[in-house]
Amino acid sequence: MKLVFGVPVLALAVCALAATFPEAPTGFDNKSNGIVDDATHAVDQAKFDEVEQVPDGLGPLYNAQSCRECHQNPTSGGSTQISELRVGHRGPHGRFENPEIPIAHGTEIIKGRSLVNDRAICPSAAFPATEIEERVPDSGQIRTFRVSLNLLGDGFVEATPDQTFVNLAKEQCNKGHHKICGQALYVPIIEAPGQTAVGRFGWKDQQASLLSFAADAYLNEMGITSRLQPDEVTNLCNTVREPNDQPGSDGLSDIDHFARFIRATKAPARDAQLAATPKAREGAQLFAKVGCEQCHVETLTTASAGTPLNGGTLTVSAALADKQFHPYADFLLHDVGTGDGIVQSMTEHYGKKMYSITWKNLSIPAFEGSANKIRTAPLWGVRLHSRLMHDGASVTLLDAIVRHKGEAEQVTEKFEKLKSNEKEALLEFLRSL
Repeated sequence: MKLVFGVPVLALAVCALAATFPEAPTGFDNKSNGIVDDATHAVDQAKFDEVEQVPDGLGPLYNAQSCRECHQNPTSGGSTQISELRVGHRGPHGRFENPEIPIAHGTEIIKGRSLVNDRAICPSAAFPATEIEERVPDSGQIRTFRVSLNLLGDGFVEATPDQTFVNLAKEQCNKGHHKICGQALYVPIIEAPGQTAVGRFGWKDQQASLLSFAADAYLNEMGITSRLQPDEVTNLCNTVREPNDQPGSDGLSDIDHFARFIRATKAPARDAQLAATPKAREGAQLFAKVGCEQCHVETLTTASAGTPLNGGTLTVSAALADKQFHPYADFLLHDVGTGDGIVQSMTEHYGKKMYSITWKNLSIPAFEGSANKIRTAPLWGVRLHSRLMHDGASVTLLDAIVRHKGEAEQVTEKFEKLKSNEKEALLEFLRSL
């Protein structure tokens, strides 16, 4: 082999390749990953942490009063134990249908959403006789809770090319002889009407853009309308002008601050001390050996600087470009035997006007086919999660592993065949993430 200054050419090539894709910054220090300065990031975080009140547009139906309330552990942007309730039922032809929830003593029916909010702003002094609390109807026999997701590092996920996820889905299916086949779902980009991209945010991959994700959560979790989601779920008890989220003196609305905050967060850091132990290193090898890595993909790479994203409304910044990051996820939809049977509502996530728009690459059958599928849970930061899987029903790492069935059935069987010390090593590896 040819040598250059005593180093094999192949080794130099590998080093050059590694240098092309530096590591994404990690940590829980509330510092920016570089797309904005730390002072700007602090301003955005303050918006993310801000507790909303009724005069701000809170409600009329809502779950939380701030983004931080659901995304906080160990710092703003992380996950929490907070969960939301979703319900529905099977229609005459066996298809999932959203519930019809009567409020205000049956004078109004909430339709077009599977989400059932836990809180309401009235009865109140201003509306003493208006009672709008949602209650699950007896017909809503399909029910699930979904725990809040980690958002730290999601700027790198947003900056990952669609083709990466499409390729992962194809490679999985071919390699696994069609036993493990992730679904890359094209979803509307609300800020770019008519444009779609591969979904990657939310348990059903319902959003591809962090701005779309922020607007979705602001309306459906806090009841606050924005330019992207201008319609209230109900106008009962509503007194604040629409949209509630108005631009500030800097020209940005709250959803702009939320999206920029998430984009600027660092990826979750590993427990470096534990990761370096022989036991955890052995566990990493076993994790790959039994097949967990097929869906929990260790490393992804972001697009180059200037690459257009989100229907051309955003470009990849230099701080996010050409970075390797380690989410231990493929961000695809899979049926691992834990699906809740719920098909996401188009109007809930993309607005009441979504059916008046022609969306490129949008397939309604693809959405309907995802009823029993859930996005692969990213494992970065999993050591900090007390409740696991989409519904939080698994409370130990072992619980979560053995619960995997469906596409993951053979992987679970391989894990079960490991010796006790090997299982413990694999768990130790997970504890380092």
